[in-house]
This record gives sequence, structure tokens and C-alpha cells, in this order.
Amino acid sequence: MSGTLKATMRLPHPVLFVSHGAPTLALDESHPTHVFLKTVGKGLPRPSAILVVSAHWDTEVPTVTGTVRNDTIHDFGGFPEPLYQLQYAAPGNPALARETAGLLQAAGFEARIDPSRGLDHGAWVPLMLMYPFAKVPVIQLSLQTRLGTAHHSRIGAALAPLRERAVLILGSGGATHNLREFFRPTPGQDESYVKDFSKWLQGVVKRNDRKSLEDYRSLAPNAARAHPTEEHFLPLLVAAGAAGGPGQRIHTAMTGNSLSMDAYQFF
Repeated sequence: MSGTLKATMRLPHPVLFVSHGAPTLALDESHPTHVFLKTVGKGLPRPSAILVVSAHWDTEVPTVTGTVRNDTIHDFGGFPEPLYQLQYAAPGNPALARETAGLLQAAGFEARIDPSRGLDHGAWVPLMLMYPFAKVPVIQLSLQTRLGTAHHSRIGAALAPLRERAVLILGSGGATHNLREFFRPTPGQDESYVKDFSKWLQGVVKRNDRKSLEDYRSLAPNAARAHPTEEHFLPLLVAAGAAGGPGQRIHTAMTGNSLSMDAYQFF
């Protein structure tokens, strides 16, 4: 009786959104976000598995990885050679992949399972720092960038039952992500837009204003400059949808002058 009571009283697992920045974050021990990611996992309940939504996998319909063991995808070029030697061979979880696809289908989405795809750097870079021993099973879920914010908020809501089984739902993207300005900064360029956008985002998440979050493109200051394309923002919508409640900013930092590395925890 007491065991049953204890199980029913367990709180749903928290949901996270992190900014993963450049792949070199995995090696840059001096970056504040590297340090943050190495500590944040220790403050969370131990997850039974992780479902990660990365900015770097986009498909026609929601697709879940169904591998038994995850390969490490080095989906980038022109970086230091040691980065290509990194491996994150976390176990997969085919049963969880099937359950996830089933939840999405029950919510009215077409969903597929990819039996062979591994983890891209948007997934393995933060996970390598958060859970370095690669013992927790990991599955990845794709984006459909062309379908926009409300679609991804609904995707997240469909995944909410996984939290009851201690699955960590992790959105991995960027609080702001203007690569053109990152690689080609203009002398004297006004970067205050990053701070303005980040402040707006912090307030919207804190008060659980899902409608404003979905309409950020028209409501947030300098939204199109903060996110010239949307793929790095959409994982946050999935995280917020899965949580269904407010969140708080738990980390803030910058990479260069245009990549905000803020992270959020949702309850």
C-alpha cells in the first residue's frame, strides 16, 4: 500500500531547454555553459531515459530514433580534429521509441521510427557534459521546422505522459542564433537586441504565456534578428509544451555577440 502511495505521489520529471552553441562547446572547459552543463544533471532526479529534441534534425513528419545503441554523428566541418574523435555511445531504447511514436499518433500526428539514425551534435554535445558516462538510454525526436511554433508546442504536450515515468525531455537549440552576425560581426554593431530578446523570453516563460511564446515572431523584440531561421528556437516550444507550466532561466551566457546560451527548466 505504502509503495503504491509513494509511486503515485512522485512528481513528473522536470523538462529542460539548453543552448548548445558550437560543437566545440564539448571541449571548451573555460566556457560558462560547458561548466553549467557539467553540473546541471547532478541537480536533477536521475532520469530513466532521455528524449532529446535537437535543432539539427528536421524531417517531413515527427520521427523518433529506434536504435539499440546510438552512433555519434559529427554533422559539421572545419573544426579541430579532436572534436571528430569524440564518441557518445549511449544506449537507445526501442521500446520508448515505440511508445513515443504511439503518443504522437494518439494525438493526431503521423509519426515514424528511424531504426538506424544516431545522435547529432545538438544532442550529444550537451548530453556528453550532463551525463558523461553515457549510461542513460537516449532517443531523439525530429523537428518539422516548416510547420512552426504551435505544431511543436502540440508535439511537446503529446509527450507529457513520459514525464510520469522519469523521462527527461530535453530541448536543445539556442536562445538566440544569428550565425551570420557571429561569423561576420560589423564594427560598432549594436548587440543590445540579444539582451532585449532574452529578457522578453525570460518573462514569457516565467509567466507560462504559451500564446505569446508561439507568437514570438510578431511579439518579441527583434525576433527575426535573434532567429533568422527558427530551428534553434523550436526545441524550446517542445519543452514548454511538454511541461505545460511555467519555467525559469537557470543559466545565462554568451558565445560571441549573437548567440545567447540561456537555459530553462520547466516544472
